[in-house]
Amino acid sequence: MATKSLSAGGATLIVISCLSATALIAQTAIKLPKNRYTPEQDVQIGREAAAEIRQQYPIIRDERITRYLTRLGDRLVAAAPPELNKPVYEYSFTPVNLKEINAFALPGGPMFVQRGMFTAAATEGEVVGVMAHELSHVLLRHGTANASKAQNPWLQLGQLAGQLGGAVVGGSAGAAIAQGADFGLGTLLLRYSRDFEKQADLLGAQIMARAGYDPRALAQMFETIARESKSSGGGGPQWMSSHPDPGNRTLYITREAEVLTIASAADDRDFSTIKTAFAGLPAPLTMAELAKRKTEPADSTVQSVGTPGQPVPRPAAEYRSINGGRVFQADVPANWTSLPTSNAIRIVPENGYGQLNGQTVFSHGIEFGVAQAGTRDLREATMTWLKAVAQNNPQLELAGEQQALKISQRSAIATPLVNPSPLGGQERIGLYTTFLADGTLFYYLTIVPEKDAANFQETFRRIGESIRLTDVR
Repeated sequence: MATKSLSAGGATLIVISCLSATALIAQTAIKLPKNRYTPEQDVQIGREAAAEIRQQYPIIRDERITRYLTRLGDRLVAAAPPELNKPVYEYSFTPVNLKEINAFALPGGPMFVQRGMFTAAATEGEVVGVMAHELSHVLLRHGTANASKAQNPWLQLGQLAGQLGGAVVGGSAGAAIAQGADFGLGTLLLRYSRDFEKQADLLGAQIMARAGYDPRALAQMFETIARESKSSGGGGPQWMSSHPDPGNRTLYITREAEVLTIASAADDRDFSTIKTAFAGLPAPLTMAELAKRKTEPADSTVQSVGTPGQPVPRPAAEYRSINGGRVFQADVPANWTSLPTSNAIRIVPENGYGQLNGQTVFSHGIEFGVAQAGTRDLREATMTWLKAVAQNNPQLELAGEQQALKISQRSAIATPLVNPSPLGGQERIGLYTTFLADGTLFYYLTIVPEKDAANFQETFRRIGESIRLTDVR
């Protein structure tokens, strides 16, 4: 009898021990990163960026697809942690007819899911997983946390979203010189750190479980994206360029899934119907094809300085100072006009910028800008940026050897270029690059038709020598 009593007591202890161990295993706690922006600012930034994207991207207007995507998004939002889900957020879920595997969310709530994501996904849970990941970036406010962490002073210009349109070197439609290397859609916002990626993976898994989806579908979708990238030599899914792999993704998502309770299974019977609806749409564009399209606004809304094609006056002898956020200061001719864009400032003379023969041209002047750099090798970063620009300006060529120089006492590179001028003949382009403190590529470029080069040479030299980089090193 004593032995049996001891056995029963031991069993009780074992049960209590197991219950205690289970209680210790809980979902991963995730903390908000530091952020100097407010949720209200997130919403404003996202609202403005989303409006621009809807103007320039091939938005899918099919009501079945839109309703379906919104239903998925609303289910995820309802499952989001209430302490992170601010009432001010303005959620929207928009399908885009682009071929690449990609989805992205902007600060404050707007989310865009490209057709390629549905094409690649085998189940609804895989699409939902990526949406939950993107929603997590919104909830954790990673976009503006990125800006806060980098303290990128260019953001003081108030422009946190990129654009596909803009003036182009030589006037060729669709290749904004300011776009730089893969800038579109606010690279400064959307290139997340590996820590932020892991946070979004884990919170996304938790949201999925509460919404009735197995989080392991998220890991399966990441494996699909990785395979696609490998099969295309690393140049595949656009999603991966802005969402670096933290490593062991499948392992830690699977472990997180093991400690989560999945709610009543979501009804995913419409997934195959929606896949069929996508197949009935016009063929999707690629990002390269989108970049080639004329996305400038109508003529009446394009800001011009004079009338391109008319004589351009000589630069004034008097100069004035300009400020590019907290990035730089420079002196420019007093009779030139400043034209800020999303990530650049053009300073142009009368008749040097505007509409000519149905397209926006930039024939004379100087441009200051920033572009994301994937390397700390200045020469490599410069050539990568140029390669992206040259894809849509195939006649852009080097006009000599690159030369080392200084910009505001920092090591820099000068790259001479030539390109057909929209005014006829050739134009001379000088590209000058250096790094900002956070690794962003800073550049300025000078543009002038070859026939006018002598009249602008001294002005360009004086502007270059006046540049003072003011970002904190």
